[in-house]
Amino acid sequence: MRQEIYDIIVVGAGHAGCEAAVAAARCGAKVLIVTIDMTKIAQMSCNPAMGGIAKGQILREIDALGGHSAIVTDESMIQFRMLNKSKGPAMWSPRAQCDRSLFTLKWRFILENTDNLDIWQDNVNELIIKKKIVCGVRTKMGVTFYSKAVILTTGTFEEGLIYIGRFKTNGGRIAEPNSSGISWQLNKEGIESGRMKTGTPARIDGRTINFKILEEQHGDEDIRRFSFMETEITKKQRSCYITYTNEKVHEILKQGFSESPLYNGTIKGKGPRYCPSIETKIITFGEKEQHQLFLEPEGWKTNEYYLNGFSSSLPLDVQYKALRNIKGLENARIYRPGYAIEYEYYPPVQLNLSLESKIIESLYFAGQVNGTTGYEEAGAQGIVAGINAAMKMKGKDPVILKRDEAYIGVLIDDLINKGVDEPYRMFTSRAEYRILLRQDNADMRLTPIAIGIGLAEPERERIYNDRNRKRKEIKKFIENYSITPEKANSYLIRKNSSPIRQRIKLIDILLRPEVSIEELRESVEDLNIYKKDQKFYDKELWESVEVEIKYKGYIERERMLADKVKRLNNIKLETDIKYDDLKSISTEGRQKLNKIKPETIGQALRIPGVSPSDINILLLYMGR
Repeated sequence: MRQEIYDIIVVGAGHAGCEAAVAAARCGAKVLIVTIDMTKIAQMSCNPAMGGIAKGQILREIDALGGHSAIVTDESMIQFRMLNKSKGPAMWSPRAQCDRSLFTLKWRFILENTDNLDIWQDNVNELIIKKKIVCGVRTKMGVTFYSKAVILTTGTFEEGLIYIGRFKTNGGRIAEPNSSGISWQLNKEGIESGRMKTGTPARIDGRTINFKILEEQHGDEDIRRFSFMETEITKKQRSCYITYTNEKVHEILKQGFSESPLYNGTIKGKGPRYCPSIETKIITFGEKEQHQLFLEPEGWKTNEYYLNGFSSSLPLDVQYKALRNIKGLENARIYRPGYAIEYEYYPPVQLNLSLESKIIESLYFAGQVNGTTGYEEAGAQGIVAGINAAMKMKGKDPVILKRDEAYIGVLIDDLINKGVDEPYRMFTSRAEYRILLRQDNADMRLTPIAIGIGLAEPERERIYNDRNRKRKEIKKFIENYSITPEKANSYLIRKNSSPIRQRIKLIDILLRPEVSIEELRESVEDLNIYKKDQKFYDKELWESVEVEIKYKGYIERERMLADKVKRLNNIKLETDIKYDDLKSISTEGRQKLNKIKPETIGQALRIPGVSPSDINILLLYMGR
């Protein structure tokens, strides 16, 4: 077989691998993506959903950077909901149920039709490393591929072990082989690894569910796109259903605890705190008589349902008996049981902010191998790794997203500076600049970066410029339009807002917290100009401008705080500083600085265990 030399090889075609491969190829690199099974590209291994709290923001950011996860979500969506609408706009988070099979097919189509991108179905079991520089991979079939960089996105497959009660087998997912050899090799090269655990619930045959006695959960009437592109989205939706565990279910589950690999010491890896198994919930929240569960459809044309909230690795007979004591599932049959999976990960403090290894040059890590959990977190790391590997091929500086620029910046900064001791999941609370990082303005924040590095195709650039122009026109209209008491007061009185006595600027009315521009437009005929003029038609843009107006003070304050921190980020640190010689720095501070080797003072400040006084010593050392 003729051996081709690639610029970049991506190992694994999950959510991280797909985004990495396409981003690198579209930035001009010649890319090979290697996957064990081409029918499982971007497989939704756990719940068939994308987005959610903070994850929806990440998905929109991936899209704004020129990624494809949001486009695929839109094209495979079977239900849409905007979460946290009762809270402030910084908390609004889009979420979609997706057709699992269609999601994979859409991603495969993208990979197969991306220029500069080849696919190879095989299992990588060795990296080619010479003098601490990676230069290719070898596969289980004995094929060797050479490259200038490798991006490792093996998810849960590296040394993966599957558990169902006392049953244990090698696997990356149920009925799929794991991958082995790489972690052992990397350990020899000086890269640390550890074990983590995740799990998934049983899949249920919808024909055996009694939906009539369950609470139906509809999608929103106002269906939104995840992508800023003009994608096709569903006009119809499938419902989810809500049910609950009960005390009898809990008692049945407890009977299997002695055979649970989580509690008999079989599994050593730590599981996700914010997506615990049902057995963990019962122990942690022992006072609760019930736990809420969601029955989520897996697609348009399947009877398969995902039981969200019932992840388990208990013996099959215990799972089955417990399921049949849940309301609506009395006659349930399952397609496959829930299981736990334990896998290898590499503590991300060993990486630079570009996601390149500090130990092996041109080796990048993205996704669950960095200790994260979730499709969106994986895709975010994937696109950043793909971009930066391509930038390195071109001899350009890496793209480093700051904490005030993107949730993706928060995610990567947390991983590198704080490390992980359990699977990392993104929340809005992790971001100190939430009002700057809203889901509605992701394109304004990040698409200019995509344009600058050549990742944004002409159509995306056109849409970005068009939306930017419309924003300005809508804002100008709101600032200049005057509204009379006759037109406004009936609405204001309904909202328990003080009526006006004379003509007043629309922007002054909109500053009232109880006033909504959408409701005003429904009440005041003159404001329906947007129906007659396309430049005023985009409802999402009206909302976005309204947020900027209402929260202007908060936005300016966060920007001022971010700018102060940015000044510290501009003070570069030498990578060869001998911190052990700086005895005035605390012992913990020296240990953490030696381990992470921060690139700037700002990064050093965010390392747990490095105190403000340690930072002052560093500034003095640098003559500041």
